[in-house]
Amino acid sequence: MMSRIFSVIVVMFLSAASLQAADQPNVLIIMADDCTFNDLPLYGGQNAKTPNIDALAAQGLTFNRAYLSSAMCQPCRAELFTGQYPMQNGCAWNHSASRDSVKSMPHRLRQHGYRVGIAGKVHVKPEKVFPFEKVKGFDPNCVRNPTQPYDVAQVEEFISRDATPFCLVVALVEPHVPWVMGDASAYPPKRINLPPNIADTQRTRQDFGRYLAEITYMDGQVGQLLHSLDRTGKADDTLVLFTSEQGSQFPGCKWTNWDTGLHTALIARWPGKVTPGKRTDALVQYCDVLPTLVDLGGGNPASEPFDGASFRAVLEGRSDQHRDYVYGMHNNLPEGPAYPIRTITDGEYRYIRNLTPGELYIEKHLMGTRGTGALNNPYWGTWTWDTQQNPATYQLVKRYMLRPAEQLYHTAKDRYEMQNLAGDAGQVERKQRLAEALGMWMVSQGDPGIDQDTQPSLESARRGQHRYYPGK
Repeated sequence: MMSRIFSVIVVMFLSAASLQAADQPNVLIIMADDCTFNDLPLYGGQNAKTPNIDALAAQGLTFNRAYLSSAMCQPCRAELFTGQYPMQNGCAWNHSASRDSVKSMPHRLRQHGYRVGIAGKVHVKPEKVFPFEKVKGFDPNCVRNPTQPYDVAQVEEFISRDATPFCLVVALVEPHVPWVMGDASAYPPKRINLPPNIADTQRTRQDFGRYLAEITYMDGQVGQLLHSLDRTGKADDTLVLFTSEQGSQFPGCKWTNWDTGLHTALIARWPGKVTPGKRTDALVQYCDVLPTLVDLGGGNPASEPFDGASFRAVLEGRSDQHRDYVYGMHNNLPEGPAYPIRTITDGEYRYIRNLTPGELYIEKHLMGTRGTGALNNPYWGTWTWDTQQNPATYQLVKRYMLRPAEQLYHTAKDRYEMQNLAGDAGQVERKQRLAEALGMWMVSQGDPGIDQDTQPSLESARRGQHRYYPGK
């Protein structure tokens, strides 16, 4: 009798487990690298050709207001993979590390039966915090070899290996510098429409064309990855997320807290679950992605130490709202001299607080090192040379290097944030509301502000011995 009862219990348990596995989506996250979101046609870009990304959007849900907290590769990836803001997970500078006590995507999803892998560029550490299964076939470190293109074979092996659900991140390196992939001849310099935050010099036009060529090359990789899902029969059971990461390596984008740095593209395709061809204004942030995946995988994200929250209801069309605010931060070491910045947006207006406004903003990768010229960015010298003849270029260089204590932009109308409204008498109440909410976020994160962006703090973070700890 007891053995029969035990058998029934086992059958019920296995049936419940099978039902849960059947409900769990596979997950494919495709990341671009240093791609300003509104250089994509999907977000109003006038130059790049991205047929595969456009087709993906037609099959899924496009987030108009998706953001990350830090417009640098390592901190934004750490946020995405941990569900925690930079101060919380510890990676608050580029080329630093998360706290070794932090749990990330592999930990959170493996406990729900997922195989979790990553192909391409990893750029987070330490490995014990990010124990992804490594999948070959894509450039891991922006090495670039046009004679040896990517290979989807290992990706296909990973996603079709067995019947267990998978989560695979494919972190592409395009369009990160150096811009050497793709066909730049498809983007003649004279035909390029430069954004208003980019100075119009001949060298800039040439380099912008090479950048656009890499966007199109990246789009081709997106198409091949989607074909891999089709070939393996996994497309109908897979949630695909495409994101453009932070802004490009042009002044005012990467390494900044302007919208062109922190705003990211985000598309979600999930056949039968996500209504195709829709857009949403719901505010979401990178730290919301992992809680969403845990939720979809059968877990309870509220029980985990996430800064983010699941936006499952937005995916499933039950809501068009998620957050009131999204937040951003920048610590400039080791990219240049210390220059801490904090920001907040409600999707309509952005408030920026520059904590050391009396200092010059200098970014060595963009502006040059040791008298050798700008690393991978030869156009910067043409900007500074052009300032004497061109008042518009002078204003762009000044905007980049000399910043006021406070900035306020009506981003919804001024999408390149060229008009600072911080001194506008009609914006006092709004500026105060956003400034207070930003201050509350900094307190909740244990963010010491100026005292965080220091060389001792950076060195301790590199060693995993973080000087500052979250306030919650």
